[in-house]
Amino acid sequence: MSQPIFILGGAQTDFAMNWTREGHSIFDLFSEAVLAGLDATQLTPDAIDVAHVGNFVGELFTGQGMLGGFLGHVDSRLAGIPASRHEGACASGSLAILAAMADLESGRYDTALVTGIELMRNVSGHTAAAHLGAAAWVGQEATEAQFVWPALFSDLAEHYDHRYGLKHEHLAALAEKNFSNARANANAQTRGWTLTPDHFLEDDALNPVVEGWMRRHDCSQISDGACTLVLATERRAQDWAVANNTPLEALPRIRGWGHTTAPMRMDTKLKASANAPYALPWTRKAITDAYARAGISGPDQLSAIETHDCFTITEYAAIEHFGITAPGEAWKAIEEGRVARDGDIPVNPGGGLMGIGHPVGATGVRMMLDCAQQVSGQAGDLQLGGAHTMAMFNVGGSGATNCAFVVGAGA
Repeated sequence: MSQPIFILGGAQTDFAMNWTREGHSIFDLFSEAVLAGLDATQLTPDAIDVAHVGNFVGELFTGQGMLGGFLGHVDSRLAGIPASRHEGACASGSLAILAAMADLESGRYDTALVTGIELMRNVSGHTAAAHLGAAAWVGQEATEAQFVWPALFSDLAEHYDHRYGLKHEHLAALAEKNFSNARANANAQTRGWTLTPDHFLEDDALNPVVEGWMRRHDCSQISDGACTLVLATERRAQDWAVANNTPLEALPRIRGWGHTTAPMRMDTKLKASANAPYALPWTRKAITDAYARAGISGPDQLSAIETHDCFTITEYAAIEHFGITAPGEAWKAIEEGRVARDGDIPVNPGGGLMGIGHPVGATGVRMMLDCAQQVSGQAGDLQLGGAHTMAMFNVGGSGATNCAFVVGAGA
């Protein structure tokens, strides 16, 4: 990286809240997240130079686009700042972060506000699934499926089974871990759910098949939510640290990033990787690019990982693509407890998308906030002992948009 980008702080809404049922709009959700983010950083709106919004399909769910135009209604002091909206399906929030970083690295601005947002619980589950299908190649894949995304990620599971062998018990262990981790997360959608070990078995009553390999508890949630971060150049971060009596070294910063875009169709990606070491080579490249820019060699230099578990198979694949195990051996890390909260490389210690919730445009921003809070010792009940460096991976589509980051604190 040309320079570190500092994370001054941020805030997440309660992902358990159904905003429509409570009589609120997408603007209300946006406003709460922006104001909470500013409050968390003790910044006034006139301290913000530029804003970036991550959102996937606001138009389909709410009929509302042009979300950056909300800023001047949140606070009149935000009127007039440059704002852009970014879309990359479930990685929309990460694209907003990357764009904000580029603005800061270029020297155009010193402080950037990034908000990720999605309001999705205002429609039925079937309608929500249809709207989210816009991130697949419409009319070209999963055309016979009732639910597009479980079907496409079932195809990834089938690929794994054919190539290496795959057991449902290992996918179930990841789901059970994530739902368990979410119980301590005050903003998690499922924190109050009651699930027993039987809910993760191949039980057609408690855990029915959705599509193929994917059962109910192999899938992440339909969620409402937003999350805001404030990013800053070193110059602005130094001023902020002095004003808040905080050493600059204690502030979390983005040390490395990776971003690739693979072909949209799942079968195209899987065919292209048939003779490659990794099932999703573009995912692997995004992660290793982030490692390289951060100056680290692999997961042995990480405290923990936040990864995209829209389905259990995506976390299963990520374990390998982060380099925790060799390709085809993720099951070893699961059986050995390495990815548990008390393991040597915890994965999704706050519950992941499955436990926390998955408001699509907000997910990448939420992941970044969780990483920043861990490395700065601000994670509260979710804090891991000695956390100093985190990595995250956020994916859009079926491995089409791949965004990875390394976040750390200290000199």
